[in-house]
Amino acid sequence: MSSWPGRMKSEGFETVWIQLCTGSSVDIRVRYYRRSCDRRNGKRYKGAYAGLILLGIHDRCSPALASMVSSWSALLSSFEEVRQVLCDRGMTLDLKVIRKLTYRYAERARSEQQAGRIPLNDGDLLEGRRVVISTDGGRTRLREKKRSPKTKKDRTRFRGAWREPKLLIIYVVDAQEKQEKSFSPFIDGCFNGPDGVFHLLRGYLSSLHIQDSDKILFVADGAHWIWNRIPGLVKALGLDPKRVYELFDFYHAVEHLGTVAGLRKTWSSKERKRWVSKQRGRLLKGKAVEVVQAVQKLCRGRNSKAIKTERDYFVRNEKRLDFSTVKALSLPIGSGAIESSIRRVVNLRLKGVRSY
Repeated sequence: MSSWPGRMKSEGFETVWIQLCTGSSVDIRVRYYRRSCDRRNGKRYKGAYAGLILLGIHDRCSPALASMVSSWSALLSSFEEVRQVLCDRGMTLDLKVIRKLTYRYAERARSEQQAGRIPLNDGDLLEGRRVVISTDGGRTRLREKKRSPKTKKDRTRFRGAWREPKLLIIYVVDAQEKQEKSFSPFIDGCFNGPDGVFHLLRGYLSSLHIQDSDKILFVADGAHWIWNRIPGLVKALGLDPKRVYELFDFYHAVEHLGTVAGLRKTWSSKERKRWVSKQRGRLLKGKAVEVVQAVQKLCRGRNSKAIKTERDYFVRNEKRLDFSTVKALSLPIGSGAIESSIRRVVNLRLKGVRSY
């Protein structure tokens, strides 16, 4: 308690009941500490049970119960569903209690992560493995309270500002390009922009001993904020550039080829499909230069400016279009993992209607 912010004094022993994951509870006698009242405005500060904190007990529930409630809250679509699941297991918790346990557990987990104390098992380390790293962003609205008079129904006004959450994923693949089941993927994100998500990524990779891995693949779409920061990340982690590969998502590349073909208004549907199929085959064979030349030939007519934009897109990412080399190393050529994460985390969870 001597290291606690502010001066704390003992208020003697109190009896505290602790909720267990079995549905029962136990009474514990523990010393209570708190700060003195602020005489100027009469504000009373909350105290702490030092003994419980040392045992890892927060919010008057066992660590196992807090972990269980937080896990179910992450998996299910609402706190009401979590309450029902716990009820079926013989534990009756109020919605407000479930919400409080979940949010505070998340705060402690994030604090541990920011302090560099990420708990890992031996199976989580990346030594000798093929590692795939990807990141992307989404869009969602957040309710932000407005400092203004309440509505006629006494409700707080809010604004729905657009925010762009950034997500990352780290996973391991085997010789057949499939995710290893022995390694649980790391999925995380933040609202702090590109620098924030790359700060998270650096912390995870450092803790996972990324420098001991066999091969490292960065795969993503063509966003500038991603590729402009990867060289700095590689340098900061001290990685061997010969074992690091950067790849533009194959399916995004094909999508841009379709955009180019769509700009040729004189072509029929079959001609567009034939042209896209031919360039797609060239990309798979590692002939990115020929693809750029084929797009360049189409830069004429009314839509030449739009086609040049697509051509520059391929020129800018030409060194990241070596799909044949990456394929030969038994590494994925698509960023479907992060696209799926964006759908599940942002589109279904953050945007979904949840009875919280």
